[in-house]
Amino acid sequence: MLQAISDAGLAIMGLAIGAGLALGLAGIGAGLGMGTASAAALGAITEKPETFGKSILYVVFIEAVAIYGFVIAFLLIGLISTVLA
Repeated sequence: MLQAISDAGLAIMGLAIGAGLALGLAGIGAGLGMGTASAAALGAITEKPETFGKSILYVVFIEAVAIYGFVIAFLLIGLISTVLA
């Protein structure tokens, strides 16, 4: 009933789980950070409008975390084809 799992199957499973975790956790972290930073940025901009540039820059840096997670997920998915070859 139980079949042996090949090494390639385990590698593919690990890569797929890793890609999902990289994208999911980066997205969750960026979303939480962006919510907090955006709320603080809006409060700062309301009090001092000249802080607009710095505030937006901080939010962009947080968004970069999600983009890095997206890139890592695609790199891991790309490795699946090398395991199958």
